Amino acid sequence: MKDAIQKVTNAIIERSQKPRAAYLDMLKQTQDKSPARGCLSCSNMAHVVAASPDDEKTPIAQGAGVNIGIVTAYNDMLSAHQPLATYPDFIKEKARSLGATAQVAGGVPAMCDGVTQGLPGMELSLFSRDVIAMSTAISLTHNVFDAVACLGVCDKIVPGMIIGALQFGHLPAVFIPAGPMVSGISNAEKARVRQQFAAGEVDELALMDAETASYHSAGTCTFYGTANANQLLMEMLGVQLPSTSFINTGTPLRDALTASSVEQVINMASKKIGLSSVVTEKSMVNALVGLLATGGSTNHTLHLLAIARAAGIIVTWDDFNNLSRAVPLLARVYPNGTADVNHFRDAGGIAFLVHELRRAGMLHQDTVNVMGEGLDAYEREPAPAGEQLSNGSSSEIVWSPAVTASRNTDVLRSVDEAFDQEGGIRLLKGNLGQAMVKVSAVAEEFHIIKAACRVFSSQHAMLDAFANNELDRDVIVVVRFQGPAANGMPELHKLTPPLAVLQDRGYKVALLTDGRMSGASGKIMAAIHVAPEAMRSGNIGKLCDGDIVCIDAVRGELSVELSEQELASRPVLEAPTEAQTLGRNLFDVFRDRVSGAEYGADVLF
Repeated sequence: MKDAIQKVTNAIIERSQKPRAAYLDMLKQTQDKSPARGCLSCSNMAHVVAASPDDEKTPIAQGAGVNIGIVTAYNDMLSAHQPLATYPDFIKEKARSLGATAQVAGGVPAMCDGVTQGLPGMELSLFSRDVIAMSTAISLTHNVFDAVACLGVCDKIVPGMIIGALQFGHLPAVFIPAGPMVSGISNAEKARVRQQFAAGEVDELALMDAETASYHSAGTCTFYGTANANQLLMEMLGVQLPSTSFINTGTPLRDALTASSVEQVINMASKKIGLSSVVTEKSMVNALVGLLATGGSTNHTLHLLAIARAAGIIVTWDDFNNLSRAVPLLARVYPNGTADVNHFRDAGGIAFLVHELRRAGMLHQDTVNVMGEGLDAYEREPAPAGEQLSNGSSSEIVWSPAVTASRNTDVLRSVDEAFDQEGGIRLLKGNLGQAMVKVSAVAEEFHIIKAACRVFSSQHAMLDAFANNELDRDVIVVVRFQGPAANGMPELHKLTPPLAVLQDRGYKVALLTDGRMSGASGKIMAAIHVAPEAMRSGNIGKLCDGDIVCIDAVRGELSVELSEQELASRPVLEAPTEAQTLGRNLFDVFRDRVSGAEYGADVLF
């Protein structure tokens, strides 16, 4: 094991001793005092099986076989989740063939950041993760399940599901994705048209044509944003089958992997391998390493902290920073390159990634996963084989030998030929607080930006200033009062195209915000997740137009050229008042309770 990675692991284990012990004790109490189905009266159980097929009522009531609780994020508006409509019946069929049963335990909301980007609904996006966690817990609180199957894909859904499922960590759990859509127009072309639209060079019809040519069918969006980073992380954690993340939706192999997932979670139940045995300090480090090696979404500097805390594990931004300095960048996938996740899969995907990271001593070997094997299983790729199911797909998988070579070195490389010697997520600290930056998609000449700032309290005000040509200069754009306590910490992805236009005009520009950027954030230097946020008296709330701000991703500094006395004497402005429409008024309790971004911006722990 590489020394730097072992050092971070040791630090996480040390600081997590008390909360991890408390978490495991909670699970033991649950298992001992409230065993699944063991506490239900006949009346309770009658409600459980009332709607079940007659031949399943007695087995479920008597505990004659494993009963799988399905938690689903299905809806038919969102492309990533629409394919999940058929999954419950498919899972039930496979479970029956193995002498088990399955029931839909409950559904969770699934909202799309792509739909709400730049709109008021985005202010509920991050909070939806905690709602999903609670919805998952409510689904499983009926306490009649021996195993859990989570059906979800996108940005807040998977983190929320695993946070909720970890409260039932004595049970085995498997995550079953739906897969990406096939590739549409190139990500580079999509980004080009977006910038043209921002510059007023093409009309809305041209923009709509480009967007619908990119997002064109059922399945997950193909860029490597938060949704697809979720999938990689679930594999790296060991809660999802190997190389399942980027198998296209609606294919025989996709169905075969779903069937195999059911078989594996039943095997785990028979061996009493709970989710808590899979999600450990070491598997969390494996997930962090995988994220960094692929240039994954900055949203996971929030989500992984929250997931870890749900398992009694304390991960910090310093851990991200220290690991990022030690883990090489092995993949170039949009927005860190022009390829999409289908190209990444074709180049060798997660199987080759795991092989290389293991070879370099960057992954912990002594972890547990849903395959019931070591990490050897995660170096292999699946192919369908065996008996045919009623829908024409195969129910069995044949696994390839280990993938030991990249099939496209423009997309995926070995450790020896890495695109960069570090992962590209860095922590900044200084008199403006802390912030995260992602430099893997930012040209080296823009890693240090020092300029007078222009301050806004909403993204719309910034967009208006751009449209009025007020930002045509070297500038650090400050967009504050976008933190979790202010308005739920929306993504500010709509700011990327105009900032990119300014940069292409020859100006040095950067974004400084206590809000989030999308997992698709790209070539602009963006210091995000500033903590403390403006709403909680952070110094970002004291900045004035013209202050000289420095964002230095090389030395890890975030500062304004003001004396301590001047900063201390300045008042923090009050947050702008906004109408609480679209249900936002229901989330006052979340905004009041939410932790800072540096703790995962959650309301539960």
